[in-house]
Amino acid sequence: MLRTPMLWSEALLNATSTSKSSSEDHPVEAPAPEQPLPPRYMHDTYAEILLPFASSPELLERYTNAWGGLRTGMLMEHLDSLAGSISYRHMLGPDVETLGRIRERGFYMVTASVDRLDVLAPLSPVRDIRLSGMVIYTGTSSMEVAVKMEALGASGVENTLLLGRFSMVCRDAQTRKARPVNPLILGSREETALYSIGENAKKRRQSLALRSLSRVPPSSTEAEELHSVYLQYAQDNGLSGYERVWMGETNLEKTMLMFPQERNVHQKIFGGYLMRLAYELGFANASLFTRSHVTFMSLDSISFAKPVPIGSILRLTSQILHTTPPGELPGVVHVGVQANVVDVRTGHEQTTNDFRFTWYPDDGAAVVRQVVPKTYQEAMLWLEGKRALEMGNQIRGERNKKPST
Repeated sequence: MLRTPMLWSEALLNATSTSKSSSEDHPVEAPAPEQPLPPRYMHDTYAEILLPFASSPELLERYTNAWGGLRTGMLMEHLDSLAGSISYRHMLGPDVETLGRIRERGFYMVTASVDRLDVLAPLSPVRDIRLSGMVIYTGTSSMEVAVKMEALGASGVENTLLLGRFSMVCRDAQTRKARPVNPLILGSREETALYSIGENAKKRRQSLALRSLSRVPPSSTEAEELHSVYLQYAQDNGLSGYERVWMGETNLEKTMLMFPQERNVHQKIFGGYLMRLAYELGFANASLFTRSHVTFMSLDSISFAKPVPIGSILRLTSQILHTTPPGELPGVVHVGVQANVVDVRTGHEQTTNDFRFTWYPDDGAAVVRQVVPKTYQEAMLWLEGKRALEMGNQIRGERNKKPST
């Protein structure tokens, strides 16, 4: 979500002057809106950010990684901020230039989830990059924001680098309950097609939630495949030219104090900053597991369960959840990163975010180390990783079938 222009000293003063018995501590039912919200044109929600890497060596220096490429995690920060800006632009209208105070607006927007971010071409630092997006679908109190990353040349757009979707929800500033969002006006066939994409994405997300392994058992086919993996890999180590690695042995952690400089307009930790931290930890884990440099393929999902308070201790835990079978090309590694806020007095941890990423070795080689679950919980995570890879292959296949425009 958007970073705040408010000074931290001012935020602290406002916090201490607020009564503990305020409605923020005791939510009440949200009042019904007095009149219907005005509809917005889809194209009026469009916004973009230009990163002039080709003409600004100073800017490129800030984004260059150790291998001469771009720091993808930092670009994710911008995409999250852009999606937040677009959602407020939709609610407030295309002519609004400043957000103002959230309480005075009467509502706030939060990122509920990131559906996908798929890399379509290498993120080259030798071209200017444009990040853009707009609202493509609205529900009762939610909206789908499509984002795009493009490489620019002298003649315009050279190629599309990344496509993705953010799911944003609207909340009442006083009650924190769901609040209606402005409906969309569709002005062309292209906008109608985009609306269908957003609607289908929401339906697919709802369907996946209903089939989640935290709710229902795996299918008979999945159970049979899991058993086959156990028979093939769990009882054999090194006899078939691969190295078995128990999933529990792939954990990689990072514990940090959350500082106010990374806050958003709601005085919580900026979601894009959390995305960057999770990405970089997941990248390190994938590299260590494959023993090679890896290339980012996709962000398969992010869920935002709870906000991360300023001053809290955040524990990020990464784990290899799924790998393609030994010998299969291209080799792929699916990584999960969980963010937990730790209560220092009790040691209790509460999950705030769950991230899922996919990488592949730079050289296109197969992954010779095979991750194998040992416990039932790990087996369910392994199957979730398998589902994510299958979904990614399906979506990429559908995109490749469509003629370029």
